Amino acid sequence: MLVEFKELGESSKIWIYQTDRFITSSDEKKITDTFTVFCQQWEAHGTPLRTSFKIEHHYFIILGVDEEYSNVSGCSIDGSVHTLKALQKELTSDFFDRNRIAFFINNEVKTYSLPEVKQFFKANELDAKSLVFNNTITTKAEMQKKWLIPAGDSWLAKYIPNTTVAS
Repeated sequence: MLVEFKELGESSKIWIYQTDRFITSSDEKKITDTFTVFCQQWEAHGTPLRTSFKIEHHYFIILGVDEEYSNVSGCSIDGSVHTLKALQKELTSDFFDRNRIAFFINNEVKTYSLPEVKQFFKANELDAKSLVFNNTITTKAEMQKKWLIPAGDSWLAKYIPNTTVAS
């Protein structure tokens, strides 16, 4: 069953999919139409899931399942991935490119390849305080507190020259 994202509990499981390009208004309509239908029918072993989704910053699709209502299963997760793969073909976009890293710079999302990020760190164009999206988080509570973090507090810290932990 589809609910508003804000209605999902703090412990709800989430998945963040980053696109390789800006989501246009026509893309957003297609994504919204597709995931509205998907979430209304999403179930695990015949039990409806309490689900939601949202599009953030024109680069991220966030799916959520409230596991206090019912638990998600491997097969149901596979169904969401299948839906995303079909959608990415239709939109000629990539939702599974883990080699692009998204930063939040001047209130705008900027994505770079890892080699570019390493070069920007060396040139001091990015540093330990640069905000990066941590798409590895797994709960709604983490999303609210740990999704956007300083690069020095992320796995990227090892690439920052003379890294000191950002606070």
